[in-house]
Amino acid sequence: MDAEFINLTPENIATEHLCCIIRSRKPHPGVEAKRQWLADRLGEGHVFRKLDAKATVFIEYAPLETAWVPIVGDNYVYLYCLWVTGNCKGHGYGKQLLEYCIADARQQGKSGICMLGSKRQKNWLSNQAFAKKHGFEVVDTTDSGYELLALSFDTTMPQFTQNAKSERIENQDLTIYYDMQCPFVPQYVESIRQYCEENGVAVTLIQVDTLQKAKELPCVFNNWATFYRGEFESVNLLAIDQLKKLIEK
Repeated sequence: MDAEFINLTPENIATEHLCCIIRSRKPHPGVEAKRQWLADRLGEGHVFRKLDAKATVFIEYAPLETAWVPIVGDNYVYLYCLWVTGNCKGHGYGKQLLEYCIADARQQGKSGICMLGSKRQKNWLSNQAFAKKHGFEVVDTTDSGYELLALSFDTTMPQFTQNAKSERIENQDLTIYYDMQCPFVPQYVESIRQYCEENGVAVTLIQVDTLQKAKELPCVFNNWATFYRGEFESVNLLAIDQLKKLIEK
């Protein structure tokens, strides 16, 4: 079964599909933006492993020291995404991918693996119930209900940065932090920009384009974070109907 999977490399990243958005003919701006983001990360130990087929079956992780999240910990791996959707469910692919990540981390002599979760499962976050079945446990929390899950190999634990726990900014406008790791991000950013321009909604869109910016963010982050009236709202990508509800509440 292991032969069904492939890791992205500098040699194949230009031609392999990236799972979340599959396009066979026309280039997709979000996909190409992610492809470039990934190409810049591969040399840092970033791993993108996927089913060798046109399907949404993949895992994505990186050394915590170079992971674009406001989490710190000594010698950990950060698991960004683990997805299996559609007809590919029920084949054990998720288990195989997670076991690969665990084995890889152990082989590298890592202290453990961590991932972002929430007291209530959120869209755009990997299934934390699945992770807990494989030994992950909650090791840190924020006041807004987000959790840091970890599978420790040596009893050490990672934690959110103090900035991530602040969950407040001075700007009272709709404020969105984003990076280009998720191929859906560009279209969400553009739709929000257009809606706000057409409806007179003040918005500040901040691209997180360096590791330092990611580590210093004032909230949890997994490629997106929304603030409104100075308060942190969610890591969920913000659709227009959700935006309307947010600014009307």
